[in-house]
Amino acid sequence: MPLLAAAAPLAFSGGGTRRWFGGGRDDQRAQAQAAKDAAAAAFYELDSAQRDLRISIETIVAVDSSPPARRAAADFQALGQRIDEVSHRYINAVDAHDLDRDDLDSATASRARADLDRARDDLRRTKAELDRFASGLTPLLDKAETQLARLAPAVERARQALLAATGALDSVRASGLGADDLAARLAALSPELTKLNQGAGQHGVQDTLRRADDVLRKAEAIRSEAEQLPARAAEIDRRLVTLRTRAEAITTRTESVGPILSELRRRYSAACWQDLQPVPEEAARAVAQAEEKLREAQEARREQRWPDATARLSTVRALLNGADEAVSAAGDRLRRLDEVSADPSKETERTRFAIRDAQRLAMAGRDTPDPRHARPLDDAVVRLDRAVAGLEGRHPDWWHFLLETEAVRRTVARVVSAIREELGAGR
Repeated sequence: MPLLAAAAPLAFSGGGTRRWFGGGRDDQRAQAQAAKDAAAAAFYELDSAQRDLRISIETIVAVDSSPPARRAAADFQALGQRIDEVSHRYINAVDAHDLDRDDLDSATASRARADLDRARDDLRRTKAELDRFASGLTPLLDKAETQLARLAPAVERARQALLAATGALDSVRASGLGADDLAARLAALSPELTKLNQGAGQHGVQDTLRRADDVLRKAEAIRSEAEQLPARAAEIDRRLVTLRTRAEAITTRTESVGPILSELRRRYSAACWQDLQPVPEEAARAVAQAEEKLREAQEARREQRWPDATARLSTVRALLNGADEAVSAAGDRLRRLDEVSADPSKETERTRFAIRDAQRLAMAGRDTPDPRHARPLDDAVVRLDRAVAGLEGRHPDWWHFLLETEAVRRTVARVVSAIREELGAGR
């Protein structure tokens, strides 16, 4: 009883009810609990940041296969391992200390607080490292998000292009045109549309974007060709009529080649007309071939084989051009020979003027001409004089004379062009 009386003033002095020996332990428990709460908050922040960053990495990898993107994914994986390590240390620290125990002593609470503070600091440092890593991903993420933003519109454009191509093809067929090749090309795009509908989740963003662009381009080409098909058919019909008329006209003109050749043989030496002897037969043969190709083109048009019809019409045009040139050459030969034989001085003076003009240009700003220019011009003078001298005699080769003067003028023109290029370059 005296011991209790002696303890009473210690236990209840001051009128308070706090337990004298338990106060310090409760403070340590509260501090440990605060450390636990702070560590839990740091763990939650790190976990949330990691989950957000994982979404960013998945976005980048889905769109970008470049080395920087692959390196970012590998770095994130390595960082994830460090996050796992600090997370395990935090969980172990929490599991190691039961802060709700009634018999928790101050030393144990202090150790718990220290362990939890270390876990919190580790979590925060790792969170800061994660934030720096995320900041460095901004260019890659922006690029990936831009690609993703293109995805839905690109797929929709491809679908609309296919729809437009289908509508254009239906319209053409309704007008009576077959367009079987266009229909086959459109049908070949059906599997691609299926893959587009399956989405980027199955086929990847980049592949889906490429597929959408490819489908768009091909569908627009089909639509454009379908819309142009009526005009193309009408153009083929027009060319069939025009080329048939032209073939008939050339046939008629070919009949005039015989009299022209007779006139050439009567008035000029053989050298002036021998090369024209085959013209009537060659022209007739070319026209006959053209008419055969016209029939083939007409059949291709009837069967709506548009590329075949176009190709055959091009062949017809080439054959008729050759025949036309050959027939025209005979009449042109006679005309030119008549002109030069009546007055050869015009051709001679025309050529001499070209030479003198080139010589003046070669001497511009010089005391002596450049041998590279003077030599061919001197040769041109000699060649012209020789051609003029060749006209002496009873039956001059007027055609050779014309060919020689033309060749001289071509040589002179090349020299003039070279001089002007050098002047332009400041040489």
